[in-house]
Amino acid sequence: MRAAAHDFVAAFYPKAYNKVERQVKAMVSIYKTVEDDLVTLDKAEDGCWISATRPTGEELDMISEVTGIDRDDLRAPLDDEERSRVEIEDRYNMILVDIPSLDEKDRYVTIPLGIYMAREQIVTICLEESPILKAFENKRVREFYTFKKTRFVFQILYRNATSYLRYLRIIDRKSEKIEEKLHISQKNSELIELLELEKSLVYFTTSLRSNEVVLEKLLRTERVRKYPEDEDLLEDVIIENKQAIEMANIYSGILSGTMDAFASVISNNLNIVMKFLATVTIVMSIPTMIASFFGMNFVNIPLGDAPYGFFTVIILTLVVSLVVAIIFRKKDLF
Repeated sequence: MRAAAHDFVAAFYPKAYNKVERQVKAMVSIYKTVEDDLVTLDKAEDGCWISATRPTGEELDMISEVTGIDRDDLRAPLDDEERSRVEIEDRYNMILVDIPSLDEKDRYVTIPLGIYMAREQIVTICLEESPILKAFENKRVREFYTFKKTRFVFQILYRNATSYLRYLRIIDRKSEKIEEKLHISQKNSELIELLELEKSLVYFTTSLRSNEVVLEKLLRTERVRKYPEDEDLLEDVIIENKQAIEMANIYSGILSGTMDAFASVISNNLNIVMKFLATVTIVMSIPTMIASFFGMNFVNIPLGDAPYGFFTVIILTLVVSLVVAIIFRKKDLF
């Protein structure tokens, strides 16, 4: 039940999930599949999976000593500007891909994930805990075995591609809610929110294209041992990644057009308000102008000696103002 609740929160409330996961301290966990069950180990063994989240220098030294992976390569995923790539070494293969995440300001961004295929172990390193790896740790992935390193890597990449699709749908729903507010808004706050979403789509598109290069290289590389079922899985990953790229491009185009349209709407709404205020000002200036005429200090002011002169001027003022207001109303200025 706890794993199911965790999966539900990660899938439908990524903001809440990432806020909780961001508070998790640096840690290294070791897992191994034993008789179709994933168990936690105290030390690394052959066929195990070492999962590191924001590891310290001492932890990187330990991983490097156990697996034979160069320490500089282990540090690569800890740089959030690191590019996606594949590096084939004599003792290990390094795969760097970008995964979707939320930053401290709840903006959708991407961060690097390092996957290392050593001779006897597989290692993953990331800046923060991700629902992609949590799904494996919580045993929610079928046919997952730590000793089947190639399949494990392709399963991670597949969940990463589907994670992009899920985040893109969330961004689309969020943009629709902002659009509803924009119909009656005269402020820029909603446009700024849409701009943040558009920036996120740009990040996603750039990262997905980089990941596509990595996937294509994995498909061509013979140094990564692939079984027939593994090749099918990798092809599925490439298809999902291409679909995510297409969705990101479509949403980005729609969002860009929406921002331009609603920028015009907000400007038009402001013009309508200014037109209304200008019309009211003109109508209200008529009584002031008439009162200023009759307030002049002359001897022969019209109706100055009439017993009902004041009320006559008031009625005349109201009539003129009403006539002007009716004229403006017919011209659709009210």
